[in-house]
Amino acid sequence: MLGIKQIASYLPQKKVSNYEKKNKFELDDDFIENKIGVKYHTIKEENEKASDLCIKAFENLLKKENIDKTKIDCCIVVTQNPDFNIPHTSAIVHGKLELTNNCACFDISLGCSGYVYGLSNIISFMKSNGLKNGLLFTADPYSEIIDKEDKNTFLIFGDGATVTYISEDAVLVPKKFSFGTNGKDYQELICKDSLYMNGRAVFNFTATTIPKHILELLEKNSLEDKDIDKYILHQGSKYIVDTIRKRLKIYESKVSFDMYEYGNTVSSSIPIILEKEMLNTRNRRFLISGFGVGLSWASAIIERK
Repeated sequence: MLGIKQIASYLPQKKVSNYEKKNKFELDDDFIENKIGVKYHTIKEENEKASDLCIKAFENLLKKENIDKTKIDCCIVVTQNPDFNIPHTSAIVHGKLELTNNCACFDISLGCSGYVYGLSNIISFMKSNGLKNGLLFTADPYSEIIDKEDKNTFLIFGDGATVTYISEDAVLVPKKFSFGTNGKDYQELICKDSLYMNGRAVFNFTATTIPKHILELLEKNSLEDKDIDKYILHQGSKYIVDTIRKRLKIYESKVSFDMYEYGNTVSSSIPIILEKEMLNTRNRRFLISGFGVGLSWASAIIERK
């Protein structure tokens, strides 16, 4: 059965401290630690592109899993900050990894909900075409589009990448997915010349839409809160994660939060946490949920095989 065999991530070593920006943006420690939940955010090297981050994530995957690259028959990259407008970044990753010419490659242009969409897409695509081994990459180097004078975005986002190895010898298997879009409010999180985010509007959307969406997903899968071992929510900010948890009346211990040292990595935020949480074999069932740019949201139940 196709599913997640392994996950690996890459976070740049270079970090920017939000504590050093306190005076400039008139902030205090409580805001940094309990509102945005980002003490440091990771920044890629100036000459690095999304594909470079993907390759470094793959190198970390090889340290954990013996991968025969000649058997990889699907390569998908989730990004909204590709190396170039043309070609698709997955083709560049394909070339750098020297995958075979029989490997299908395409990109998915989605942000915060991208990992969940990507997981559904790669598994469905592979099943439909009889493929056996796939790589799902996420990489959104927002440092390329952020205005360093904008505290609404500069203090939050960090660079990073992940790769999820999909195979028939799976450890985690997704169950039912749910998706949603509110395209009429696309302008609330948008990049024209640089990234713009209406923080209040994005928070309101998240706080009202996502708790209801998660409850509907549980019902769709005939599950209740007691059946979920870990909730992995997109790491938009600590305040957003805490708000969703409180509105769902979920124990704090069941909701992962892990962005203090690297920031909001967009499509990579869920797999970065899932990589760690899947190591704990007591975690048998996960609920993952991504939400943000679009406005878009997507969630799924994932079970240990």
